[in-house]
Amino acid sequence: MTDSSIRHNWQLSEISALLEMPFNDLLFKAQSIHRQMFNPNEVQISTLLSIKTGACPEDCGYCSQSAKHDTSLEKERLLPLQQVIEQAAEARANGSSRFCMGAAWRNPTDKNLDKVIDMVKAVKALGMETCVTLGMLTAEQTRRMKEAGLDYYNHNLDTSPEFYDKVITTRTYDDRLDTLEHVRDAGINVCSGGIIGMGETEKDRASLLQQLANLPAHPQSVPINMLVQVEGTPLFNADKLDHLEFIRTIAVARIIMPASYVRLSAGRSDMSDETQALCFFAGANSIFYGDKLLTTENPDENHDLHLMKKLGITPSGFKSAEPADQLAS
Repeated sequence: MTDSSIRHNWQLSEISALLEMPFNDLLFKAQSIHRQMFNPNEVQISTLLSIKTGACPEDCGYCSQSAKHDTSLEKERLLPLQQVIEQAAEARANGSSRFCMGAAWRNPTDKNLDKVIDMVKAVKALGMETCVTLGMLTAEQTRRMKEAGLDYYNHNLDTSPEFYDKVITTRTYDDRLDTLEHVRDAGINVCSGGIIGMGETEKDRASLLQQLANLPAHPQSVPINMLVQVEGTPLFNADKLDHLEFIRTIAVARIIMPASYVRLSAGRSDMSDETQALCFFAGANSIFYGDKLLTTENPDENHDLHLMKKLGITPSGFKSAEPADQLAS
């Protein structure tokens, strides 16, 4: 695969055509590309910890942590540094190569950022890659995170620009794109994807993938989440997404962002082993590990290890923290 295979000019019609391919043809195409870029029998493992839970002022329709939704979630202050270090050490012992920390903020204050920076430095000292998701960042805050040694910043686009205001009204799509630009400009690797199954159309899924693939650089990590419905949120009781449509989305993400890690993220607790196996075949090569994703359930480590053993998949670390476009050269 050459540099010319990394494109940033995908048309919506092209992506829609991929989503509508015969299922076997789509998976064959995705797996063929996957094998050119990655070891097909390795999956990178990350662990996600909520370092500050609840009371978020945003109104994201899927989120249990919004102060605007009655989900009976118990609010928690920012975790103490030592507790974060202990959780990271446990994650490393269980096979995780990256430790991700999430805080329910619209945007961090400089004081709170100081505390997160201490966490990043401490986790790096354990020999793990670091990722945080803190909401919107300014250019100066992003620069400080880079100086602290942060490897990845997660900031999902969530859905298409056209469907976005059906899910979130407290920040704009451009706000999200601005934060991603700050992250790229600071030289931090981008982790950005979306949530599938929120009532969007297939065209919306194509549009989300188009937005991600046509960024100036492909996100180095692309988490594809299936909505986990939380009672008390506006999206509780949304129509369930056909798992075959989810697998199709994974496959198209692999095809149009060939050098990115595609993460099989939230929603795995509702997936059968067979569905997850097809996601791996479609090009997913990263998972979150552990029984919680911030506040929602996730398969436990023993189940994941058993499944990977059955599939002949072994855990791996990420390649060096280079932009995905460079990995293709």
